[in-house]
Amino acid sequence: MDLEALKFPVGVFTIPESVSEENISDYINTIASFPKWVYEEVKDLSKEELNYKYRQEGWSIQQVVNHCIDSHMNGIFRFKLALTEDNPTIRPYKENLWAELSDTLEYDIEDSVNLLQHVHTRWVFLMKGMSSNDFNKTFYHPESNETFSLRDYLSLYDWHCRNHLGHIKNAKKYKY
Repeated sequence: MDLEALKFPVGVFTIPESVSEENISDYINTIASFPKWVYEEVKDLSKEELNYKYRQEGWSIQQVVNHCIDSHMNGIFRFKLALTEDNPTIRPYKENLWAELSDTLEYDIEDSVNLLQHVHTRWVFLMKGMSSNDFNKTFYHPESNETFSLRDYLSLYDWHCRNHLGHIKNAKKYKY
């Protein structure tokens, strides 16, 4: 299979030209549903199956699930920074190195899925309490040298959820 298709099973992310209120609602629904989708994919997997990768040199299912926890906790913090400060500079992290830490490689998958659910429940609660104007608030990302609105960043996290769900499905299918 094509390497790009394995890396980006739902396609490469691009920021939409505009993000409507309906889009925001759909994106929040993705964030709310994602832990359930992950649970359905991993609930019956053995430790060996959790080590399947979606591509050679890619992450295992175990790493993908725990990466999503790390990324989405950072997502909440980025939202909260933007909501409480004027265009704050966020702090990037080395996700590839985090993916090699013991809590990513060895943490019980049931506990990971439960944590993912709690993170997403909290994030959805935060977003449902935001006004339409709150989604226009911004932060600066020093790695990409770009300013992002929360509206645009939410579209990224919608994509992030769907893309990593595709990784889990592909890992089960291809068993690298």
